[in-house]
Amino acid sequence: GRALSLGEGGPGNPDGVGHEGMAAALREAIGRALATAGVGMEQIAGAGFGIGGYDWPSQREKMLASIRATGLNAPVEIVNDAMLGVLAGTMEGWGVAVVAGTSCNCWGRDRSGREGRMTGFSWMGEAAGAGELVLKAIQAIARAWTWRAPATRLTEAFIELTGASDVVDLLEGLSSNRIIIGPDAAPLVFRVAAEGDPVAQDLIVWAGRELADMAIGVIRQLGFEPLEFEVVLAGSFFQGSPVLAEVMRETIHTVAPGARLVRLHVPPVVGGVVLGMEQGGLQPAAVRQVLIESTAKLLRYDE
Repeated sequence: GRALSLGEGGPGNPDGVGHEGMAAALREAIGRALATAGVGMEQIAGAGFGIGGYDWPSQREKMLASIRATGLNAPVEIVNDAMLGVLAGTMEGWGVAVVAGTSCNCWGRDRSGREGRMTGFSWMGEAAGAGELVLKAIQAIARAWTWRAPATRLTEAFIELTGASDVVDLLEGLSSNRIIIGPDAAPLVFRVAAEGDPVAQDLIVWAGRELADMAIGVIRQLGFEPLEFEVVLAGSFFQGSPVLAEVMRETIHTVAPGARLVRLHVPPVVGGVVLGMEQGGLQPAAVRQVLIESTAKLLRYDE
């Protein structure tokens, strides 16, 4: 279970770089890891991959072809990248993971390996990451300016952020794409909420409920309601406010009182290794802690 090396590559989401780009990123990362460890490709007994953009079974063969293009011939399994939260963050490799960063997703797995999931597309109603929070904040500013909702300190905060002269200049700039506000503005929403603005606070509560709603969907799919299990919270969005986890816990417990919310404090790649161990016929639970500790040590070394 001891991690020997880590390798990094470029962006690998096939939605953005195509399958050739995915294969190139994998070759780069795998090659670096093997070279540092002094291990040959032929020595790999099993491999696991969490792939951003892997959402439907119909995509499986193309994804596997991209992996085979690296020269890897070991038994392989692939999952949506959100599933890595379950594999890396739960004690026994089953439970639910809610991932929230630029956007969000939620997957789960039961003891037998059966999966539960979201669609993976925010426009289908799974929208509570940084990008969606910023959009809701902009909508709150517009609603306040048009007298449909209370005034909010978000207005002044976003004027200062963008350098707009006033709220009219801000809204005109946004509507004409002269001003672009991206997901990286989410910390500003969290800050305004922490300063006591009721509108911003309501947005944080909204996000927590939306993320909990996704978890509840997966919980129902897998029949977890009467069980004790872990809900892993993964992604930078959860660093924004403890309110997110508090609201999620309260909401999830109305359906599954045995759910334990835990933060993912290990690199998601640990989940890929766990998946690879399973393909190699090993029992990851026995070496999970060694794997986590040795991977963390390598990351500190890299830093």
